[in-house]
Amino acid sequence: MKEIKYKIDENVSSFAVAVIGGGLAGLSLSILLSKAGYKTILFEKEKYPFHKVCGEYISLESWNFIEDLGLHLTQLNLPIIKKLMVSSPDGNFINANLDLGGFGISRYFLDNKLKEIAVENGVIVYEETKVNEVIFNEGKFTVKYNGGEISSLVVAASFGKRSNLDVKWKRSFIKQKNSKLNNYIGVKYHIKNQFADDTIALHNFKNGYCGISKVEEDKYCLCYLTTAQNLKDHHNSIREMEEKVLFENPFLKKIFSESTFLFKQPITISQISFDKKSQIENHVLFLGDAAGMITPLCGNGMSMAFHAANIAFENIHSFLQGNVNREEMEKRYSDQWQQHFAKRLRNGRLIQRLFGKEKLTNIFIKTIKPFPFIISKMIKGTHGKEF
Repeated sequence: MKEIKYKIDENVSSFAVAVIGGGLAGLSLSILLSKAGYKTILFEKEKYPFHKVCGEYISLESWNFIEDLGLHLTQLNLPIIKKLMVSSPDGNFINANLDLGGFGISRYFLDNKLKEIAVENGVIVYEETKVNEVIFNEGKFTVKYNGGEISSLVVAASFGKRSNLDVKWKRSFIKQKNSKLNNYIGVKYHIKNQFADDTIALHNFKNGYCGISKVEEDKYCLCYLTTAQNLKDHHNSIREMEEKVLFENPFLKKIFSESTFLFKQPITISQISFDKKSQIENHVLFLGDAAGMITPLCGNGMSMAFHAANIAFENIHSFLQGNVNREEMEKRYSDQWQQHFAKRLRNGRLIQRLFGKEKLTNIFIKTIKPFPFIISKMIKGTHGKEF
């Protein structure tokens, strides 16, 4: 290995890189950094393992990358997903092939395994720790958290869809007025049922859509997205909204009626935004959902998180080796992020506007049913290539 050129203080609270947020992007980045010899700390506000609102489908572009991190997917007997079914609110449907395809795995299992790999590779992981402030001064960061503070040469933020730091930094998407792209809620269950292992289904309903696909241990992830207004219109009752709105789609009514639900209560998240986000702010590198969120209907946010971690690592590594300065690192990362993901996010926003509108979706599915390749082509535009 090339000799590390970066220098940090001997103080135990001084690090090369601090990663805020222990989701897929943050964990992957911390593993890559630690394997390369950099002293790395990761902050996660929850305690592993824990559930997250997520479709739990990963496109196969990420398979080799995840294995290289140290998680041997081939040994887990995971469902390989190669087919797509899309239904409209009135119960019409279309089947299509997924050219690249993907696999199913729960965040509860996956994130915990990556955390274990991170610790095994020397990453300092602080669980149940909330970062309150990040200050950049004279080429170094001070990261303050509930319990103390550390210093680092680089900070990467992978803290999900919305955080206290987003609000503190007044990021642009926080200031946006409610619109068709930034005021959603997500609801997730794990269920037992009998569906095709190789198929991911997307069932539309008024002002939303629901995805279902298999994960490990013969469980299925059932996750849906809808507007906050839809919930408000039904007295903020998830159950009432499901019965009066989701059940209008006969596929969803059958799924909810015949499944065994494994959670006592659904996992939920609010204030989901698909508005554009910056990739650099206050010299912090953003990745994962913190940098830009693709619509769940496109089913590829998890792969984007892995890919962004790989891009961030390459640029941070170059900076710490002294090959580029901070300004060059930030510009290169932002440019590469845009090159790989901007078009995919645009495609996702386009699809988001199309689906979830009851009448439009009914007409669309009925019209293109003889031409399933159209759906395949749309979804292909949200997937990338192996990295």
